[in-house]
Amino acid sequence: MTGKKVKTAIVGCGKVGHFHAECFRALPGSEFVGAVGTRPGRGAEFGAQYGVPGFDSIEELVDRTGAEAISICTPHPNHATYAVEAAELGLHIAVEKPLASSLEDCDAIIDAAHRTGVVGTTICQRRFYRPAMRIKKAIDEGKLGQPILGTVNMLGWRDMAYYNSDPWRGTWEGEGGGVLVNQAPHQLDLLLWYMGEVEEVVGLWDTLNHPQLEVDDTAMAMIRFRSGAVGNIVVSNSQNPALFGNVRVHGSNGASAGVQTDGGQMFIAGMSDIAEPPVNDLWTVAGEEDQLEKFRAEDADFFNSVDATSYFHGEQLADFLSAITNGHAPLISLEDGKRTVELFTAIYRSQRDRAWLKFPLT
Repeated sequence: MTGKKVKTAIVGCGKVGHFHAECFRALPGSEFVGAVGTRPGRGAEFGAQYGVPGFDSIEELVDRTGAEAISICTPHPNHATYAVEAAELGLHIAVEKPLASSLEDCDAIIDAAHRTGVVGTTICQRRFYRPAMRIKKAIDEGKLGQPILGTVNMLGWRDMAYYNSDPWRGTWEGEGGGVLVNQAPHQLDLLLWYMGEVEEVVGLWDTLNHPQLEVDDTAMAMIRFRSGAVGNIVVSNSQNPALFGNVRVHGSNGASAGVQTDGGQMFIAGMSDIAEPPVNDLWTVAGEEDQLEKFRAEDADFFNSVDATSYFHGEQLADFLSAITNGHAPLISLEDGKRTVELFTAIYRSQRDRAWLKFPLT
C-alpha cells in the first residue's frame, strides 16, 4: 500500500459501529474523520468517544470533512438507503453483513457502486480466519479434488434479552428475517466461497422456541450447486447453551476439511466475547492427516494473541482501503454479499411456495 491515508467514517452508531470506528482509528491506511447517526445528535455523541466530529447526515459529513470511504453499520433493512446515498456522494462503501435484507436492495447498492465507480465490499470477516483461509487454499490447490458436498451447521442460542436489546430485532420490518439473516450469513458466505454458484434450493424455516418473535429461529435447506455438488444447511438460535457453528467441505478424492467458526457461547456484538477460537475441526487431506492438531494449536495461539472482537474486521477493512488506494478488487465484493442474500431469500420463498427454487432468483 502507498503512504496515502483514506479519510474514513461510519454511519450507524450502534454496537457494530464501534468495531469499525476502532479499526478506522487504528489502521495505518485510515484517517478516521467522522461519524453519522441515524437519529439527531447520535453521531455527535458517538464521535466524541473517538475524538471526531459527529453529524446527522452523510452529506454534511462529506462537506465538513472530505470523507472518502464509509462503513454502513445500520440495521439491515436500512443498508441500501445509506449505501446508495454514500456512493452517489462519491464515498467508497463497506457494508456490514448481510448486504441487505432483500434482493432489490442488493441490486440498488450494486448498481449505485457501478454507476459511480466507487469501491464496495460486504463485511464477512470470518473469511479472514486462518482455518477458513486454509480450506480455501486447499480447494484452490486441488487437495480435495473437486468439492462435492458442503455443509453448514450453526447451533446457537439467543435469549429474549438479546432480542429486546434493540427495538428492530426479531421483526420482519426491522431485521428482515431471523437466524438466516442475522446469525447465519457468515457461515453461508463461507459455504458459497468454497462450493461456488447455486443451481437450486429447497428449504424451510420455523420459530420453534421464541414465540414472541415474528421471524425464524431455525431453518434448514438442501442445495444443488452448478458444479453438480450438493449441500446441506441447518441453522438455529434454539440451543441453550450454544454449541457450535461449522462449515465442512468433502471432496471427490475422499478428503475432507472443516472449520469451526464459532464454539461455545455464541459471540454477540457489544454483548459478549468470542468464547472459543476458530479452528479446523476436520482435516483428512492426503499426507496431511497428522497436521490437524498442529493447525488447531497454531490458530488458537494466534487468535488468542489478538483482540479477536475487532482484529478480523480490521483485516477486511485494511483490504478495503488497499483496494481504494491501489486499485485492486477487494477480497469480498458486493456481489458476494448478494449471493448470501439470494440464498436465504430462496429458503424463505421455498417454504412459501413449497417448491425447489432455481437460481438466479427473479
